Amino acid sequence: MATRGGLLLVTDFRYDEQARQQSGAVARVEIEGVSIWDRLFKELGGSTHAGKGGGSLIGFEAHALTVKEAERLSSPVASPWRWKPAGELVERLRVRKDPGEVAAIRAAGRLAAEALRETLAAVRPRQTELEIAGVLGGALRRHGSEAHPFPTIVASGPRSALPHAHTSQRTVAAGEWLLLDFGAVVDGYCADVTRTVVVGARADDSQRALYDLVQEAQHRARAGVRAGMSGREADALARDPIEARGFGAAFGHSTGHGVGLEVHEAPRLARTSADPLPENAVVTIEPGVYVAGRGGVRIEDDVHLSADGPVLLTDGCTDLVELV
Repeated sequence: MATRGGLLLVTDFRYDEQARQQSGAVARVEIEGVSIWDRLFKELGGSTHAGKGGGSLIGFEAHALTVKEAERLSSPVASPWRWKPAGELVERLRVRKDPGEVAAIRAAGRLAAEALRETLAAVRPRQTELEIAGVLGGALRRHGSEAHPFPTIVASGPRSALPHAHTSQRTVAAGEWLLLDFGAVVDGYCADVTRTVVVGARADDSQRALYDLVQEAQHRARAGVRAGMSGREADALARDPIEARGFGAAFGHSTGHGVGLEVHEAPRLARTSADPLPENAVVTIEPGVYVAGRGGVRIEDDVHLSADGPVLLTDGCTDLVELV
């Protein structure tokens, strides 16, 4: 709970020590042994800045509240207050990253690159996607990733045309695409990386042409993106060359998104976003082209929108890798 008078964190026994370590310096921590909700309403009733139950307006994070939890806000015990969706106030405050946050994302990106190099050295035809994902997951942990910010995507052959494929038992054959979309976490901050390689053979002409197109679009966007341009303008940097070659319909997702404490944050680099990109945001640049039945290519790096222009936080090593 945040009021003009300060911050209050109400949690239970499971997070007693953790809450005090992580939040005790900035918030009053109360450990509740029975009902966190009852304790919250009790604290609201005793808070001067919450109006002591006098009809004060209280914002809540509607996007993070389940339907069952939201029902509590219409219960008799909650009726002394007026409740209003807060519209992601906290998330908007997190869009601009300070130097320490940028450093943590850069460290996560460096770790991700090391884990990828270790993984690709072990990839062979006839391995399954799940086996490769296991190697990558282990490498991320060995190099120091605190967590996997999302389920790692390993998709091969025709399945690489599924932008959010679930890693499967499929066996990778020689000459096929292998797409790896994964992340790392350092000091709570995420990096988000995608690389697409060819396994067990040299790329054929159609594969190389498709890869070159996506690489061109990705380089154009990551070099041209600037704070102050709209999300729509940033998206067009990658989308225009893909559409010009006739593959616009095969690039159906946005060019990028913010990244930080969560792997998907504001702002958005999308055709639907007219909002300006804030200075010091960190965003992904991840165009992709997906051809059903043949496979797809996506290339993703993370970029800091500094006052002096875009700064790569991941390794940016996007030349086509052929694992022969």
